[in-house]
Amino acid sequence: MHQHSPRRRQLLGGALSLPFAGGVLAAPAPLRAPLQVGGLPVTCNLTLPIACKARAVADGKPQAAATLFEYNKYSGWPEIKESLMTGRIQAAYMLAPLVMDLTDWRIPLKIVSLGHRSGAVIMVRTDSRYRRFADMKGKAIAIPSRFAVDYLFLRKMLAREGMSPQDIEVIEMAPPDMPAALYAGAVDGYCTGEPFGAAAQRAGYARPLSMTRDEWRNYICCVLTVREELIRTNRPLVQELVNYVQAAGNWLDASPVNRDKAAHIAAKRDFFGQDPKIIKFVMDNPSDRVTYGDLRMLRNEFDELMQLSVQAGTLKRPVRYEQYVDESFVKNVRPVKVML
Repeated sequence: MHQHSPRRRQLLGGALSLPFAGGVLAAPAPLRAPLQVGGLPVTCNLTLPIACKARAVADGKPQAAATLFEYNKYSGWPEIKESLMTGRIQAAYMLAPLVMDLTDWRIPLKIVSLGHRSGAVIMVRTDSRYRRFADMKGKAIAIPSRFAVDYLFLRKMLAREGMSPQDIEVIEMAPPDMPAALYAGAVDGYCTGEPFGAAAQRAGYARPLSMTRDEWRNYICCVLTVREELIRTNRPLVQELVNYVQAAGNWLDASPVNRDKAAHIAAKRDFFGQDPKIIKFVMDNPSDRVTYGDLRMLRNEFDELMQLSVQAGTLKRPVRYEQYVDESFVKNVRPVKVML
């Protein structure tokens, strides 16, 4: 089946539908205190709630969810993209290829930190006969969007079997809908970030066919992205945010106890609003299902991601690394203590 099937839905939309008014981007909204940082309730974004909570504790407000910067929950990438583009928020966790595409359209954004490593899975039903990708020829597999690195992961796995996306039916679907779609038989598999793989696995009706921890160890997807005017007008605030995100990553990977605490913190309504047992399942099964301690920004890794995106048709042309990345904040990170 062809990848552009009528069953595809919930398209991300890409940068071609930019909300220009007379060719000029809307003026950004005034910066609120605390700084609103957009994110999804996914474990690839877990460093953000931990950073927000850790800063609140450091400020002597342990009951607060945030003080200097605050997690702002979104339901999907299109909403985050539009909010960041129009300046309603000035910072967010974003899909790396989407940031590349937006900067190619001259949207003033910069990636200033990674948010995680690994964390994507390709799930199939426990009772299915699928053991390798060749078994899934002609089957329907859901992805979050064509800009998601999950889609690039799926393409890599297909290529290893001598297959292409034309050999399956690719359906774009919101990740929270994927477990139910698999259970109902609406799709034969899905490729996404956690905890939406773990939710179905823990329920007993799905198993991983492939995981980035095994197949793509330097996988990156969600990246901390800020508008350039925030860098120009409040560089210390951006630096503090990066300091705490990087510290949150180190803290998360330091011990199982910290990961258990993180699951309970992120599960609260102020953050993900999810069952802490599902988040903890991601943290424990196995312990490197998602990792956070190595948040270095490496040019060669972004270049690989960019080339894969060009090959996939996500990007129309190569985008220069300096155009969408600002390494200076990671290079100037000041260690901070996470006391949670």
